[in-house]
Amino acid sequence: MDPLMERMHGITRRHFLGQCKVGIGAVALSTLFGTKAIADIPDSDNPLAVRPPHFPAKAKNVIYLHMAGSPPQLDLFDYKPKLNELNGQPCPDSFLEKERFAFIKGHPKILGSPHHFNQYGKNGTWISNLLPKFQEVVDDVCIVKSMFTDQFNHAPAQLLLYTGSPRLGRPSMGSWITYGLGTENQDLPGFVVLVSGNKTPSAGKSVWGSGFLPTVYQGVQCRTSGDPVLYLSNPEGMDRDARRRTLDAIRDLNEMQLAKEGDPETQTRIAQYELAFRMQMSVPEVMDISKEPQEVLDHYGANPGESSFANNCLLARRLVEQGVRFVQLFDWGWDTHGTGPSDDIVTQLPKKCGQTDKPMSALIKDLKQRGLLDETIVVWSGEFGRTAMNEERNGSTFLGRDHHPHCFTMWMAGGGFKQGESVGATDELGYHITEAPIHVHDFQATLLNQLGMDHKRLTFRFQGRDYRLTDVHGEVRQELLA
Repeated sequence: MDPLMERMHGITRRHFLGQCKVGIGAVALSTLFGTKAIADIPDSDNPLAVRPPHFPAKAKNVIYLHMAGSPPQLDLFDYKPKLNELNGQPCPDSFLEKERFAFIKGHPKILGSPHHFNQYGKNGTWISNLLPKFQEVVDDVCIVKSMFTDQFNHAPAQLLLYTGSPRLGRPSMGSWITYGLGTENQDLPGFVVLVSGNKTPSAGKSVWGSGFLPTVYQGVQCRTSGDPVLYLSNPEGMDRDARRRTLDAIRDLNEMQLAKEGDPETQTRIAQYELAFRMQMSVPEVMDISKEPQEVLDHYGANPGESSFANNCLLARRLVEQGVRFVQLFDWGWDTHGTGPSDDIVTQLPKKCGQTDKPMSALIKDLKQRGLLDETIVVWSGEFGRTAMNEERNGSTFLGRDHHPHCFTMWMAGGGFKQGESVGATDELGYHITEAPIHVHDFQATLLNQLGMDHKRLTFRFQGRDYRLTDVHGEVRQELLA
């Protein structure tokens, strides 16, 4: 065979696509693939380097406390005495017209709260007796009673809240924030996730995934017992010097691949290997809460070595204190349908409040006395609300509430949000919003605003268009800001 023909036969389609760097083919491929060239990624040599915000920021860090399953706002924050007056009566027909419920069948009955409310703080904020410690910090928080979402099932609602879309594949909020701002401590991940309640969220790890962003921006799940991060320790027989030599060899190979292909994910891989090496020393240090004074452990109700929400709240303070940008806590067990004592509002709800009330209130106090609350935003929420009616699934005699997307409660503290005030209102049965409706996209835009980022400018080009956390929605809500 002619040598030229032989060479042409040896060039496969894969070889052509991989090696063709110029011309209309490359332009077409870049459009189809839709990913940014490495030069377009901020500080590609160190993707987690600190980057300036779009404008002066009010806050530097975020601690997000997510009560997975969604707490019943009508039993905790949104006091509705009319519910108790109408308890057991059929709900208004208007509530059922064109309505979809996750589990309610037939014509449900109004469910009054079995818990008591009183007013606290300078503005007389109504708080349930289930949250006695939170009553002490009510003047430091902004309670929003008029949140709403588009989704009424757990996984889509969690995805919408954290990624801006109810479908899989988008980057999470923590990933967007670390992509936009980097992180101050280069020896720790910029985005850390802590889970309690013995179960991950319904949407799985996608709520802290990086989606189409470089994977260096995904959340790193840490544990409070055993190795803080799985597979972080050296295997038996390998010391730190041997690990360093191994990583040097891997780095050299990756750099050769990077020079050849120009794939930004290769740079991400290099950065992740180096971060993991540094984390071997830094993560065990910051995750060891046994070094805290006993009075601090008692303040949170924390016990070193346990897996608990209390430990995670204390760890969240330690992490932001060390410069971690975004700390996300998930606590499972708030899906109070009332099918039995393990998910009702009489037995399970007080149990969950008992596990979380003290540590979340201690976190606010601790951040405040250390001078960290001004620059740290603390957020508490579920993914949607709960109904004003008793679910009574399959004739259950236990009390519980179904999923409700039309209104739910969220609170924020620090970072330039209002203090000691409530925003928004719902009708006398807590079913529809009557004042200042705030969509989850509005919340996302406002949170980014407090971190100094314009939600319309924080974008990443993927598959031919620019994506953002708020999709094509969202407005900064000034009524939430001090």
